[in-house]
Amino acid sequence: MNQTPPAGRHFLQIPGPTNVPDRVLRAMDYPTIDHRGPAFAGLGRACLDGMKTIFQTTAGRVFIFPSSGTGAWEAAIVNTLSPGDRVLMFETGHFAALWRKIATQFGLVVDFVPGDWRHGIDPAAVESKLRADATHAIRAVFCVHNETSTGVTSRIGEVRRAMDAAGHPALLLVDTISSLASIDYRHDEWGVDVTIAGSQKGLMLPPGLSFNCASPKALTASKTAKLPKAFWSWEEMIAPNDTGYFPYTPATNLLYGLRESIQMLVHEEGLENVFKRHDRHAEAARRAVRAWGLELLCLEPREYSSALTAVLMPEGYAEADLRQVILQSFDMSLGAGLSKVAGKVFRIGHLGDFNDLTLMGTLCGVEMGLAKAGIPFRKGGVDAAMEYLTAEPRPTAKQAKAA
Repeated sequence: MNQTPPAGRHFLQIPGPTNVPDRVLRAMDYPTIDHRGPAFAGLGRACLDGMKTIFQTTAGRVFIFPSSGTGAWEAAIVNTLSPGDRVLMFETGHFAALWRKIATQFGLVVDFVPGDWRHGIDPAAVESKLRADATHAIRAVFCVHNETSTGVTSRIGEVRRAMDAAGHPALLLVDTISSLASIDYRHDEWGVDVTIAGSQKGLMLPPGLSFNCASPKALTASKTAKLPKAFWSWEEMIAPNDTGYFPYTPATNLLYGLRESIQMLVHEEGLENVFKRHDRHAEAARRAVRAWGLELLCLEPREYSSALTAVLMPEGYAEADLRQVILQSFDMSLGAGLSKVAGKVFRIGHLGDFNDLTLMGTLCGVEMGLAKAGIPFRKGGVDAAMEYLTAEPRPTAKQAKAA
């Protein structure tokens, strides 16, 4: 029997893909233009230059690919490394493990430091590993900035300082797929060599664009990297990008959307306010979780994610059952537990196009769902979040710049 479609808009509160603003959807609705014609060059340059601002780089070079974030992982690997190269990686969660799998498939030798999925990368472990590598066999350190499966954010600035303290020349490659344009990230200041990103989270776009931001050191490494590449080649991108074009057919309508999201994030709200907004909503969500008597998966307050909150289920209760009740009853999607924490954790996404009322609607849905699913909890999480948001001023967006 067919069910009546629910009224109102679906609450997509997974940690990505995120809700796409109406302005971005309208921008993507523009007619497609000739990607070899003169009008396209302005669009291409606006996107490439705007992304440099979002990466917080002046020295880095941005590359845009028509792919998911997995493609950006692959691009970062094949442009900087050679078969048999040794790399250092850290088990911070599901996506760190997936990146390791890709690195292994390309014939890299991975030193994978185990983790408990409740902490980020330990900078002291980075320094220790690199100091022990007297011959500098390790060619690159791979880090996931914000682990989407756990709600843990690693301290990349401290990782860089650990690498410098060890005096090691390895490249630093960082995945920011679920943190860029949501959590403060500084490509140049933190000495990152390749930053990896995707369109479907903080950038408020549908899936389909991925990014590399490469330092001068990474660009130099690419000249001698011997892994095979064609579609992912930075070298093939450089000359066309200099004039706003791409070496193959680009995702024009997604670039329209990207230009609009850059306008919203950089020129209207301002990146500093974007980060403060995400910090504020994350703190409100955590206060709700604590008031419910539930446990955060992340154990280190310095590593709390501002993009999502991962919540442990009480013993004997399955997250899939809770999420199903919430979806059927309130038309809201929450993130599932992945691999090692499957069945044990649900994830509340609070990133991208998100405001106080969206958060309160989300938390109301969770609290009602906990009650409806018969999960043991204390009422009052919504009240705790509301009290915090009422007392904590909302960041004031800066004046929009003239187009």
